[in-house]
Amino acid sequence: MSAAPVIPPLFRGLFDDAAVFPPGNLPVAEAVPAHRSHRTARYADAVGPFLCGAGRLDELAAAARDGGPRLRVGLVLPGGSAELGPALSAAAPFEVAGVELATRDAREAVAALDLLLPADVPAAVELPRELLRGDGLDEVLDVLVDSPYRAKFRTGGVVAGAFPDEEELAGFLTGCAQRGLPYKCTAGLHHAVRHTDPATGFEHHGFLNVLLAAQETDRAAAAEVLAERSGELLAKAVLALTDRQVTVIRNSFTAFGTCSIAEPLDDLAALGLLSPDPTPQEDR
Repeated sequence: MSAAPVIPPLFRGLFDDAAVFPPGNLPVAEAVPAHRSHRTARYADAVGPFLCGAGRLDELAAAARDGGPRLRVGLVLPGGSAELGPALSAAAPFEVAGVELATRDAREAVAALDLLLPADVPAAVELPRELLRGDGLDEVLDVLVDSPYRAKFRTGGVVAGAFPDEEELAGFLTGCAQRGLPYKCTAGLHHAVRHTDPATGFEHHGFLNVLLAAQETDRAAAAEVLAERSGELLAKAVLALTDRQVTVIRNSFTAFGTCSIAEPLDDLAALGLLSPDPTPQEDR
């Protein structure tokens, strides 16, 4: 029997399970038992909550009526504050681990969360990237830093334009770092190292790049880290992190949604950052 893997603090709870979202699009009926397997696997400490859109909570409830453990669910609300109250009610069968609220008005979103969200449930607020350009980024981050809520930033999608370049992402990361504002990311980050997808030609950020850039307050320095394509160099930088640096990084970059749990773990194992390899054969 192999030894139980130790998930280093840098990666604990980093990978929120977004299996039902594009490009994975796993059916809910398959995603629920897969998530429960993740939560009892040797690598469970790396896995965050099951992410579910507001419009699929009834489907999720039906899939979870099997006598299994109560699901920890992150509510993803693309329709804004109007979805918050109904989604919280529909999520009664689950343990609500967080709320991710998309909006075009940060102040309005904060007010709705203040009014309706239980005090012990964390939330992240996402604005469209076009509203975060120029002075818009500072305005939004200033609203959120005065609230109990995280920021959320979209780092990819199913079209090339959904992927911010290094400069744009560096602006968001350093804006948050300068304010001590935590954040999560979503989409396009399920591989460890920055790369060009051979099938689509899309430029994907690597989650190791983002982790290492999270400690930077200088935009140019963060952009340089985000542009690095050598897994060997990134792995060496990760192994050289002090405990204090790891704490700073994870207090900033709290999690990201990934439609695959196995892929990021496989990447970390290949780079020598997880030992023994924790991913079960059937997940590959």
